[in-house]
Amino acid sequence: MTAVLAALLLGSTIALSACSSPGALDAQATTSRRVASQLPTDALLLGEQHDAVEHQVIEREAVEALAQRGRLAALALEMAEEGNTTAHLHADATEVQVRTALSWNDKAWPWAAYGPVVMAAVRAGAPVIGANLQRAHMKDAMADVSLDAQLAEPARLAQQDAVRDGHCRLLPESQIVPMTRIQIARDRAMAQTVVKARVPGKTVLLVIGAGHGNKLLGVPQHLPTDVAIKAVRLQAGPGDNAAGAFDAVWLTPALPEKDYCADVKAPPPRSAG
Repeated sequence: MTAVLAALLLGSTIALSACSSPGALDAQATTSRRVASQLPTDALLLGEQHDAVEHQVIEREAVEALAQRGRLAALALEMAEEGNTTAHLHADATEVQVRTALSWNDKAWPWAAYGPVVMAAVRAGAPVIGANLQRAHMKDAMADVSLDAQLAEPARLAQQDAVRDGHCRLLPESQIVPMTRIQIARDRAMAQTVVKARVPGKTVLLVIGAGHGNKLLGVPQHLPTDVAIKAVRLQAGPGDNAAGAFDAVWLTPALPEKDYCADVKAPPPRSAG
């Protein structure tokens, strides 16, 4: 779902001022300890709720924690498409240069939210890599029947139901299978990005939505068995998690309840008269 811009702008302010308050320093130390508890691993997957500003703060802190240990192989992002990278840029590159290198789509992923995460990696001298399936390939994925076999039937059916929920149960049933193929193709693309970015003794940090991080359905299903991973769910407030779906759940303050489907389900206004 698209992040709430006003909240994300607030999150950027929080991120930029994180080192100025004792509370922020304590939070950063907590993130550092949490990251350390998941090491060693080839890849650390952080599955966020996109409109939870605290999650982007934690992601920046995780980048810094890995960099301080000399273990950050790369920052890979759902928020940029595969083929885009900052690997050719210097650590002092400008934000404009970084956004251009990543072909950043600010309407889909506000830079105010993710810029501090990205720039922390750039400043640390680590490449930032787009991991998501290129939009140009999505139509082909919809028609690719081979993707149906990439998940065992229970996982595929669960993924189909997640697609229904993600589209507010408004998609025609005939579109569920093709849209599920896109989801699977996206997970496969992100898994392949992790494999390519691996560096012995270091960790690829992959920032994704929580659904993509699910070990039963998402990116982990498409990684080779010789790639060691840890999948962490960043969760705003308490909630139910499927057993075995994540290696850890890092709780953040609950957000106000919101019906994300209210706008699309609302009936059109009646015309006067």
